[in-house]
Amino acid sequence: MQAYELQHTTGSSSWTLVEKPQPQPGPGQALVRIHAVSLNYRDLIITRGTYPGLKLPLIPCSDGAGQVVAVGHGVTRVKPGDRVAPTFFQTWTDGERTPERVAHALGGSVPGVLSEYVCLDAEGLALLPDWLSYEEGATLPCAAVTAWNALVPQGGLKAGQTVLAQGTGGVSIFALQFARLLGARVIITSSQDDKLQRAKALGAEGLINYRQTQDWEQAVLTLTGGQGVDHVLEVGGAGTLPRSVAATKAGGHIALIGLLTGAPGKPDTSATGSKHLRVVSTYVGSREMFEDMLKAMSREKTRPVIDRVFPFAQARESLQYMESGGHFGKIVITV
Repeated sequence: MQAYELQHTTGSSSWTLVEKPQPQPGPGQALVRIHAVSLNYRDLIITRGTYPGLKLPLIPCSDGAGQVVAVGHGVTRVKPGDRVAPTFFQTWTDGERTPERVAHALGGSVPGVLSEYVCLDAEGLALLPDWLSYEEGATLPCAAVTAWNALVPQGGLKAGQTVLAQGTGGVSIFALQFARLLGARVIITSSQDDKLQRAKALGAEGLINYRQTQDWEQAVLTLTGGQGVDHVLEVGGAGTLPRSVAATKAGGHIALIGLLTGAPGKPDTSATGSKHLRVVSTYVGSREMFEDMLKAMSREKTRPVIDRVFPFAQARESLQYMESGGHFGKIVITV
């Protein structure tokens, strides 16, 4: 079979196409023929060598979808022919996040899915509904589950509340879709007006161009009558967190997700404490959250937003496209 390997960490050109023996499923495992893979910003960070816990060579990427072709001894959860997507954490089935449950992250501490065939933990697979394509299913394990966890299990989102989503990458667009699905209002930021208009078409009510409005937290306050938002999906990191704190209402919730500005955010406890904010790190989620999210999506057939699909032979080009920052929603590779 063919697969990509990260053999060195010199940036977006680090993926190398290799021939490998097709794996066979052991006890408790399922062999999955991967049909599509999607990218996350994490994949780009990993190629730069700044992500902890890597052992090279490594098959990259956490997010994929495919069909079960064989199962190992003792597997009853899935069967050959099932359409599935792997969970980001192969051993976090349900319950609270613990070090043990997040020890096996695809494409990081364990091999990922940018490969024609992958052996996966049968308990670490979610069944895809028929109305989702493999390309759409491949976008879900990291970005979608992260947004769902931030808003619902962790955030306790209620209809009528207001959500601030930063940018128009995968997590933020899923947050926009899920918030609207659950009856919340969404304010979204971007550096490009055309992306803001696409977000408006998806239901965003507040649109802020942060290049034109550098004090965007003041614009958020204006849009919320001076109160601030109930929830923030903080994907920027240290460079945006102080503004997020200012944009959040007293008693509100900030989900710390990303580090697009170069470093993870560390909230000023004097600022967050005076507003009684709940600031929580969000690290994807469990299989149970994935399955609950799929049920909610199925109610209105909420389809992931895919910006562009690349063929397997152009996987490196897809990563370079992500690096350019031109995408809206998710980038997918067909396998």
